[in-house]
Amino acid sequence: MFSSENLRRLITAAVALPFFYLYIAYLPAPFFLILLILISVLAQIEFHAMYKTERILSFAGIVSGIFLIAVHSVLQLPLAFQPLIFTMPFVLIASARLFFIKDPSFSLKDISPALIGFLYIPSLLLVQWHLRIEGYEWIILLYGCVWSADSFAYYIGKGIGKRKLYSKVSPNKTVEGAFGSIIGGILSALILGSLLSIEDSHIKLVIIGTAIGAVIIVGDLVESMFKRDAGVKDSGSLIPGHGGILDKIDGLLFAGPVLYLLTVIL
Repeated sequence: MFSSENLRRLITAAVALPFFYLYIAYLPAPFFLILLILISVLAQIEFHAMYKTERILSFAGIVSGIFLIAVHSVLQLPLAFQPLIFTMPFVLIASARLFFIKDPSFSLKDISPALIGFLYIPSLLLVQWHLRIEGYEWIILLYGCVWSADSFAYYIGKGIGKRKLYSKVSPNKTVEGAFGSIIGGILSALILGSLLSIEDSHIKLVIIGTAIGAVIIVGDLVESMFKRDAGVKDSGSLIPGHGGILDKIDGLLFAGPVLYLLTVIL
């Protein structure tokens, strides 16, 4: 019999997944860009709330994330200007700390969450725009593999998990759940890769599925590390049965760059 938590997860997935597929597959690429910016803003708000970041620094970090995704994607700056996209946010955040908070004490501690939030969320999300340019199928593959791997890890871990994976960071994660994540990634990659005609080679699809299934474990543990450091259980409560936005995309943040790298290599 399903628990109330499992029921909420299933209902949320049943409502969100069809809508997400239609949104990605049938709307032009700029709509995905809008979605990335929205996710970036909400996830950064949660991250800054966890660390009680000063409002002006939180605002500077969020604006930097919007600047990064929008400018990089829309303006297509020449290569010589690309470093500015990643250096200007530091200038903005450090300047905000300098001029709006007069006391220099703990300035590095104050700035750190805004900078880490910028590097952690919008910088990693940006890679998904390049996948979308290659075709919406890659986004469906990415999200499908992550969702499948996460689901397999959750249910296998709950059902038969006994050996702790990394108890100091995430007491509930198990070795069995980690293997479940890889199995879920492989199965989803094979099914979606064939259905979407992305890749004919089963070997390449297995490599993609294995890599995604493995790396989302790391992404999940990294967010757990931040949450334990901040003393919170969930990053938020926006998604019923799933926690906050950041709780839901922690694996995606790491999986996106890995999938893009594999598309280049393979």
